[in-house]
Amino acid sequence: MTNQQIVVIEDEPAIADTLVHVIEQAGLRVSWCATAAQGLAVIQDEQVALVLLDVGLPDGNGFELCKQIRSFSTVPIIFLTARSDEIDRVVGLEIGADDYVTKPFSPREVLARIKLRMVRSDTPEPAAAQVSTDLHARQYDFYVGAQALQLTALEYKLLHKLHSHPRQVFSREQLMCAADMANASHYARNIDSHIKAIRHKLKSHDLAEVIHTKRGFGYFYEPK
Repeated sequence: MTNQQIVVIEDEPAIADTLVHVIEQAGLRVSWCATAAQGLAVIQDEQVALVLLDVGLPDGNGFELCKQIRSFSTVPIIFLTARSDEIDRVVGLEIGADDYVTKPFSPREVLARIKLRMVRSDTPEPAAAQVSTDLHARQYDFYVGAQALQLTALEYKLLHKLHSHPRQVFSREQLMCAADMANASHYARNIDSHIKAIRHKLKSHDLAEVIHTKRGFGYFYEPK
């Protein structure tokens, strides 16, 4: 994992120094950015394997930065924040974060979460597995052969619900419940955006058509 770069976007030097030290001790490269603008520039200009993102930043909101990153990248994002309200955790996952750690936290726990997200990209992929069209769940992600789709936590829950019940139609409300989303009517249409994101990730494996729309009812999974 020595060529993998982690970006820490955190405005508190003491916390950032601790995280940088632990990450470097694990043999990973790490860049520290104290503002949202600096972090966004690094992610846009360099090859980044994972982002540790503080919600409260001096020049913006981590949630908004997450949305910006998700507009052009699927890089794993782990939120670091002092907020512990359930609604903050839900919002973070709904906008595309992969994990959520509340301060105060153990740096080694954060490191373990980083490794869990990065280990997939370090696993050699046999040529035979790369051409496989077998879609299966493993390690809180979905794989086609040996290749991970790199789903967010919310995307994983949605695809898992559909994949576990082939050809069964689920309404937006049922999928919201399966993904632990807030039970509010204005969230229902967000399901469409998440399904679109899942289809986009499946498309690179020629599997976008396995998720079907039943107009007026919802979505269902049809094995290829």
